[in-house]
Amino acid sequence: MMFAERTGFIIWVSDLKAARNLEKYGTVHYISRRMHYVVMYVNAERAEDTMKNVKRLSYVRKIERSYRNEIKTEYASKTMDKTSFYGI
Repeated sequence: MMFAERTGFIIWVSDLKAARNLEKYGTVHYISRRMHYVVMYVNAERAEDTMKNVKRLSYVRKIERSYRNEIKTEYASKTMDKTSFYGI
């Protein structure tokens, strides 16, 4: 099974009840009630068009792109692993 490439967005909103309507534009991952933002994932191919439509909504204040999928997650350790010395 092949997953579609997705892009994350952080959408700052003024109305949390209206923010539930963002479901029709993509997958809403998290809604922060205290800080009034929504973390949302959309298909990468249609991301630009989707964000143009979302930006038009009256309750959307600002949209930021998430850089999570661009962060390096492969780590290399330069120090020797000391667990073998302790008999674990």
